[in-house]
Amino acid sequence: MKFLYLDNAATSYPKPPSVFEAVQHAMEKVGATPGRGAYRNAREALTIVAQTRNRVARMLGIANAESVVFTKNATESINVVLKGWLRQGDRVVISGMEHNSVVRPLTRLREMGITIEAIRCTQGGQIELDDLYRRIKSPPRLVVLVHVSNVNGALEPVEEAAKMCYEAGAPLLLDAAQTAGIQPIHADRWNLGMLACSGHKALLGPQGVGILYVRRDLDVLPLTEGGTGSRSEEFMQPDYCPDRYESGTPNLPGIAGLSAGIEFVMEQGIDSIREHELALGTSLEDGLADLPGVSVCRPDVRGTGAVSFTIDELNPSDVGSLLDVGFDIAVRTGLHCAPLAHQTLGTYPEGTVRVSPGYSTSADDIEYFLGSVRSMLCRRQ
Repeated sequence: MKFLYLDNAATSYPKPPSVFEAVQHAMEKVGATPGRGAYRNAREALTIVAQTRNRVARMLGIANAESVVFTKNATESINVVLKGWLRQGDRVVISGMEHNSVVRPLTRLREMGITIEAIRCTQGGQIELDDLYRRIKSPPRLVVLVHVSNVNGALEPVEEAAKMCYEAGAPLLLDAAQTAGIQPIHADRWNLGMLACSGHKALLGPQGVGILYVRRDLDVLPLTEGGTGSRSEEFMQPDYCPDRYESGTPNLPGIAGLSAGIEFVMEQGIDSIREHELALGTSLEDGLADLPGVSVCRPDVRGTGAVSFTIDELNPSDVGSLLDVGFDIAVRTGLHCAPLAHQTLGTYPEGTVRVSPGYSTSADDIEYFLGSVRSMLCRRQ
């Protein structure tokens, strides 16, 4: 019995060997803090950060690499925008598929008079563009949209939504945690207001690094302030990117690993990785749908390989435990930190079993997983 990891929507695993090598090199051979010294190791550290920033910019369609900001995760990036852009009395429009990284800070901001509106979604989790258009005719302060659901892999019509938001004068914050490294992203071409994504998912980097992009004409206040290694004689935080948002010692090993992960993704090709994962997701959907008592939360348009399902008369957590103990298969169960999405999909409050293949998952792995589910169902009879 082999160990099969199918929780790549949470964190990709395994990482390419080059990621381990880059992290080790940063810790063993570099060690210094970037931007905090003129000696050789500090210069190399700064080069690593600059190289990673440039790779992120190319990956996300950002012309000015200085607009790329490193955070500790996508959640922090989203919090920077929500708490640095919204003011008392503002109105925010979100989708019915948002993650708690959006819903929870907005719920807190309600206390200062923020109004939240949700765009109607289909049963499969895709926003209705006519409802978005109706809600932004009177421009809100911000629109927040997840690119792909972490629950069922539903792809949102981001390019169309971004065009509508830009023409209405409503900045769009795109949550690309699930899509950076799988789906093409063109931040400048789409006129995105802000973008947040993870480094440890499809970009194949280690945990502890996130990415934030803020369009240059938008005055988003920083979440934290402090040492930046620049303009140290001034008591005020620098007002330019990336220093405005990057206070304190950066995660150099994580950034170095992210750089190697992005390089690997670019060498493999986003289109190739996407086609591979979508094919696996479709095989999962079809295979599970053929099993008795299994219901699949099919998206209208699939954007990643993530598939959610339930089994009649079995709690999702029990299914996950059976797969873990009986077959050494790792999946995610429950609400996936996205109760709003589960309400939209009709799977609240129990949630689902989520299976999320990654770049290293094979067609044989999917067959092994489906065979394990079949075996589990047979044992129930």
